[in-house]
Amino acid sequence: MRAVTISDQQLNVIDRPTPTPGPGDVVIAVRSAGLNAADLLQRRGFYPAPAGWPQDIPGLECAGVIEALGEGVTSLSLGQRVAAIVGGGGQATHCVVPSEHLLFVPDSVSDTEAGGFAEAFTTAFDALVLNAKLQAGETVLISGAAGGVGAAAVQIARAIGARPIAVTRDDRHHESLRALGAAESVTLDDVAGVGTVDVILELVGAAHLSVAQNLLAPFGRVVVIGVGSGGRVEVDLLGLMSRRATLTGSTLRARSRAEKAAIAEAVNSQLVPLWSDGTLRVVVNETFALTDVESAYEYFGQPGKFGKILLINE
Repeated sequence: MRAVTISDQQLNVIDRPTPTPGPGDVVIAVRSAGLNAADLLQRRGFYPAPAGWPQDIPGLECAGVIEALGEGVTSLSLGQRVAAIVGGGGQATHCVVPSEHLLFVPDSVSDTEAGGFAEAFTTAFDALVLNAKLQAGETVLISGAAGGVGAAAVQIARAIGARPIAVTRDDRHHESLRALGAAESVTLDDVAGVGTVDVILELVGAAHLSVAQNLLAPFGRVVVIGVGSGGRVEVDLLGLMSRRATLTGSTLRARSRAEKAAIAEAVNSQLVPLWSDGTLRVVVNETFALTDVESAYEYFGQPGKFGKILLINE
């Protein structure tokens, strides 16, 4: 197989032996793989892959077709279109995935779009639905809404019947976010004026939460899943107490195989049908060939993007 590797913070595309599946696993012939902020951190040496996953091949998500079945995998078929969150190794032509972590790609979805679904929508679903318990009629403030997870969160909130307010660095993507279902779209400078919210989905970190925490309604919930603008913020503890609010955080990469299987099952049952009928869609910003991975990482690191950056295997 061909794989992106990280060595001394440098990216290379090299030949590696094609992996074989262990018991309960499958091998995906990867057609597309999404880039995520964690990949840039891993390149810099700050976010190593969990034990058991490739340590030098980045990539937290991929999509393609099943090429090989491990022992005991009887409910899946060769050639079946699938996507998955992985602990590492997604940016390659082949990737080993636990069979119970697979998401099933609808026929209506392109191979390119499929590569950007698993991480963004699973992360947003886990934060909004499983952690924040977002309900119809509630208002949710989503920072970093122009990114892949933010755009997914806007759509999931809308599908639930909640009122999503999208927050961005500037106003260039406000119209597009409203088209995805945002009730309002504001810049960071305007967050203080949006009124009371029931849930804050924090993808930016200190620059946003320092202001947004003051908007929480009674029994409000904050779920932190990104800290790009800083990981330290002064929290108004008295305000949290008086509102009886909840502050929590979430990551997916290092969770157990069983935990990830439970989340995948929920995403397959609750989100994939909405993906199939077009209620949910992956916003694709740009695609790059796997061999042009250096350009992809450089592009990802620039501000102002809307949606997912994807590596494509021709």
